[in-house]
Amino acid sequence: MISPQKNIEQKPLNLKTISWGDLTWDDFVQPTEDAKKYLAEHYDFNPMDIDDCFSRRQLSKVDVYDNYLFIVFHLPVYDKATRISTIQQWSAFVGEKYLVTLRPGTITALDDLHRECEFNEEARKEYFSQGSGYLLYQILDRAVDAYIPVLDKILELMEDIEDNVFNEETEAAKDISFLRRDIVTQRRVMFPTRVLLTELENRLRRFTKIDLTVYYGDLMDHMNSICDTLDECKEIIEVYKDADFILSEYRANRTIRTLVVIATVALPFLIVTGLYSMNVPLPGGIEKGSPQTFILLLVIILVIIGALLSFFRRKHLI
Repeated sequence: MISPQKNIEQKPLNLKTISWGDLTWDDFVQPTEDAKKYLAEHYDFNPMDIDDCFSRRQLSKVDVYDNYLFIVFHLPVYDKATRISTIQQWSAFVGEKYLVTLRPGTITALDDLHRECEFNEEARKEYFSQGSGYLLYQILDRAVDAYIPVLDKILELMEDIEDNVFNEETEAAKDISFLRRDIVTQRRVMFPTRVLLTELENRLRRFTKIDLTVYYGDLMDHMNSICDTLDECKEIIEVYKDADFILSEYRANRTIRTLVVIATVALPFLIVTGLYSMNVPLPGGIEKGSPQTFILLLVIILVIIGALLSFFRRKHLI
């Protein structure tokens, strides 16, 4: 029997439990195989749903049953060291008198809410007294708020990339590739989550003692803003990618053009010196040993170089 008073205990199986009134929140952190047995023994859940909790390749979804909902969520986790986002999956069972969450590790939204309920009687009373649906809403609301700094970081990186793209002294291709992949990962998570939350609003009503319309309206405003920003980021990063490619091609062509001009200008040297290096007596050859020979060669070379440079300038190649 669940005590209506504060009832907080640390159980085995990596399970943390908080109860208030007739509502219990079981939170499994890095659940083991023993957690499957615990869920099968204490709850009347579909065995396939329990198996889905331990599968890493599930799509976001809501399964509706007569006495509970089974939900699979995904969150993007950004690693500052590798600059790569990974997808973190967690699951929830929502019933009349319980909320069961299973997660692979630290999730800020769940940790913060659990800590607040554990040490704050007023918070526990507020969140638990409105039903399991309202308690789950609090988790989702905090999860969305916790994502805002990740989005701000993406916008900050995009500003840095913009500076690098139009700076000839820096290479931006690698940074663009990292950020482009990260934006794709964020979109893979947040867009299905928005659809999931839209469906979940109506499903949670039977497990909530208050009207969540206003709360969910605010939550969906945040989600729509996030998704719109990610759409904008995707379009901008594609523009940066194209601009970086065009500018890289331009810099490469400019370098090649300079090398061509140098090679062309050096061509008269090769022709004249090659001509006079033949083992055949020629007018002005080295057999004469005359200074006029050297002056003649320089004049010929300079005239040809001047003509070539004048031609390149008229063609706007230099």
